[in-house]
Amino acid sequence: IFKFLGAISVDLGKDRIKPYLPTILTPLYRELNSTYAEQDSTLKDLSQEIIELLKKLVGLEEFSLAFSSVQKQATQRRVMRKKQRALQTVANPDIAARRKLKRHKNKAETRKRKIESLRPTYKAKRPRSHSLKDLAMVE
Repeated sequence: IFKFLGAISVDLGKDRIKPYLPTILTPLYRELNSTYAEQDSTLKDLSQEIIELLKKLVGLEEFSLAFSSVQKQATQRRVMRKKQRALQTVANPDIAARRKLKRHKNKAETRKRKIESLRPTYKAKRPRSHSLKDLAMVE
């Protein structure tokens, strides 16, 4: 998709690409700022190349304006999601409690895995099954 976006940008040219610039930059910005553990470095490099191509094609000033608007929109979305999560915690405490239990369980599993990787002779106790009752709320 990134190659397609680059090809379309070059094909449209300087004047016709300007209205579509924020739309093109959104996935590129998301890829550059992603913090996933299993991130593909080739995608990051490709998005950086396409951003450089767009800078040369459109000009630094136009590109900067579009890029800053994309950054602002992403930040606003992040803030809105955070607010909604906080409101959901107040509005639906049972869902929040379930989420918290699940997060704590995952944290314990991660800690066990980390200890096992550091000390191969150590074997952490694992739960016998990963059924739905493990995720149920304890009353």
